[in-house]
Amino acid sequence: MNRSIAAALLASATATPCLAEAADPRRADTTIIVVGQRDALKLDPRPAAASRLGLSIRETPASVELLTQDDLQLRGLRTARETFNQVVGAIAGNVPGNPAVVSLRGFSGGAVSLLQDGVRISTSTVVQRDSNNWHFDRIEVLKGPASVLYGEGALAGVVNKVTRKPVLGEAHMDGLLSVGSFDTVYAAGGVNVPLGPDVALRADASHQRSDSLYDVDNNDTMSAGLTASLLVRPHADVSLLVAVDHFEDRYDATYQGLPLIPGQFARDPRNAVTSTAGLVADRALRRRNYNAQDGHSGADETTIRSRLEWQIGSGWSFGLDLTGYTADRVYLLTDQQSFVAPTAAFPNGSFRQTFQDFRHDHHFWNARGVIGNAGRIAGLRNRFSIGAEYNHTDFESLRRQAPNTILPAVDVAAPAPFTLPRGAGVYSSDLLFVSRLKQTAVFAEDALNLTPRWLVVGGIRWDHIDLDRATIQNVSGAIDRNRPTYNPLSWRLGTTWDVMQDLTLYAQYTTAVSPVSSILIASVANTRFRLTSGRAYEAGFKASGWGGRFSVTGAAYRIEQKDILTRDPADPSLTVQGGRQSSQGVELSAVLVPVKPLHLSGGIAYTDAQYDELSELVGGTRVDRRGNRPINVPSTTLNASALYTLGTAVTLGGFLRHASALYTDTANTIRVAGHTVLDASLALNVSPHATLTLRGRNLTDAFYGEYSGYPATNVYIGAPRSFEIALATRF
Repeated sequence: MNRSIAAALLASATATPCLAEAADPRRADTTIIVVGQRDALKLDPRPAAASRLGLSIRETPASVELLTQDDLQLRGLRTARETFNQVVGAIAGNVPGNPAVVSLRGFSGGAVSLLQDGVRISTSTVVQRDSNNWHFDRIEVLKGPASVLYGEGALAGVVNKVTRKPVLGEAHMDGLLSVGSFDTVYAAGGVNVPLGPDVALRADASHQRSDSLYDVDNNDTMSAGLTASLLVRPHADVSLLVAVDHFEDRYDATYQGLPLIPGQFARDPRNAVTSTAGLVADRALRRRNYNAQDGHSGADETTIRSRLEWQIGSGWSFGLDLTGYTADRVYLLTDQQSFVAPTAAFPNGSFRQTFQDFRHDHHFWNARGVIGNAGRIAGLRNRFSIGAEYNHTDFESLRRQAPNTILPAVDVAAPAPFTLPRGAGVYSSDLLFVSRLKQTAVFAEDALNLTPRWLVVGGIRWDHIDLDRATIQNVSGAIDRNRPTYNPLSWRLGTTWDVMQDLTLYAQYTTAVSPVSSILIASVANTRFRLTSGRAYEAGFKASGWGGRFSVTGAAYRIEQKDILTRDPADPSLTVQGGRQSSQGVELSAVLVPVKPLHLSGGIAYTDAQYDELSELVGGTRVDRRGNRPINVPSTTLNASALYTLGTAVTLGGFLRHASALYTDTANTIRVAGHTVLDASLALNVSPHATLTLRGRNLTDAFYGEYSGYPATNVYIGAPRSFEIALATRF
């Protein structure tokens, strides 16, 4: 913990919420001093991700989960991956090409859309990073298909990261400094400054560095953020917010997960992973990193945003969002580790590896305007919005691959440092992918109260998508190009019914569309396929009571996706559409404050997911995967927390997370065992302005698989037992 901290303790907050969210600029920011009791009633917030109509969680006919900045700090959640693992029914992993990838309701990767302040820049498999949480006021999760709100993708759900906002008429500073195991240092701070009665500025900065968040050799990690926003309210009915967000990260010698090896060669085999081929996870290799010493992955991204809100009068409102985004990403790493049995030169066995050099140059801008009205139709309360959106993306991706014949063999037990090859003739594949994407959309939503207790909600969205996709052979100059257009239509219809004051029932039907793979990095061949289609049914309840000390939500759902890629039954060498995938399950979340000092919360989810129709080509033979479980989908997840306050100064916390077994391949031959992780905290209010927290993670030192990597024979092993001490301040 003796490394210097390069972080300015300044920075961020963010764009105002969506038009219908109707944010109160006087609302105090939710920065943390740890307390032992929180409000049990969490059904009245109005998450922007769920609707543009300003519906509360109780009014929304869908499952919505909210994690505030208070929640993030109470649970010690520092990054996006740690946060997503706390969402009921979700797990997350740090795959290098898709850090903090999320699996939700039986689907993963691009099926879960990522937003920042309500704007979707691209599929999450392209833009998602394991960014620092300090900059976000809250994380909103809308579960189930959401193409009607955000276009293609969003088959399994939407994650909206809402940045912190300036507060008018209030001056304060807050900060967080922590040091912990693996030489990890986290420093962050923010300031809110009123520049006049109608102008305020907020700025935040954060910096995290570690020898490795997974405690892996040669894997220094860094993530940083700098965000700032200016809020101007020249009139009671008009506000303008301008914001800039900058995030960057770097992972040295990119960790690809623990490669599985044949059990007979393992020194400390564990049952964390089993396979039909006899491959095991060797705990003796827990800290080994087989990547090149000059390999790395990372991103540097900047967003400039503005939002104009105008309450026109007579219930009418108008909102205009403008967003510009640019990013550079690099993935320089070795993969496809092939085990070679022990020889005289390598008595422990060795790995042969290929080398990948992938880079992104990404530019995006978006304009969205929404007109809304809250009034009455035939005496019935009605809220509606109608809007249009246009965005343009320029995306270039250099993709180079070198065969394993040019890389040195790596000793399994003691990999020696090596550098990546350079120069002409190194790459067996040298391509430049170029995409120009233009999307135009029109959308509408309506919420009509047929009675004071019975609400009907509907929405529809039409997209026109123009894609110009080219693959350029850098050596020969040959170009393969396709210019497809797509015109998907998505819609939803739902209802909520307040059976009594504290009990609401809901149901909804939703449709969604999604490309067969990420639209920006899909092969030209894949762009020639039509979009896949999905639909979902969901019903559930939301209840609260006991004087606001208890709330519970429950949901049952089914999601179906068709036209995924499969093999032609008549000619297995051909890839065709016609595959199907589905999931169905139940979820339950609850918060309980039985006595004032004790706060209990938790959630459990069960997912039954499968490929209903899927075949693959294996060794020239068509193999049926029907009935198999999709990759990285546990059947059961559970999280629970307990906070107990002693007097007014000390809070004890316990946090439990469990996920059942999952598979790393569509054949379901490699099984990652289920795991349970226990964390605990002790927080002491050392002054009215400061809280000191001691935290322990994975206290049982469980050795467990967290997520599968690529290839399927690599598994990310969760971090071992670790400790941290943190100081949070607010003035």
